Amino acid sequence: MPDDNEVFAVVTEHLGGNHVRLRCADGEERLGRIPGRMKYRTWINEDDVVLAEPWDWQDEKANIEWRYDGQAADQLRREGHIQ
Repeated sequence: MPDDNEVFAVVTEHLGGNHVRLRCADGEERLGRIPGRMKYRTWINEDDVVLAEPWDWQDEKANIEWRYDGQAADQLRREGHIQ
């Protein structure tokens, strides 16, 4: 579950490199950055559910902290955390 400064998000578009477009659970559309520690180990595709941490100084951008697998994402949808 997310901390106070994290939100659930769905990847809507892969922009290339290590950037994706996110639709966050708080209603915001953000530019997401895939950190180097995840870039080659965890493949992030469109419609994946992720845990994002918005930047303190630029709310329209966020770092991706975790990617949920299909079964965990389905459970989050059933519980109403994401649409």
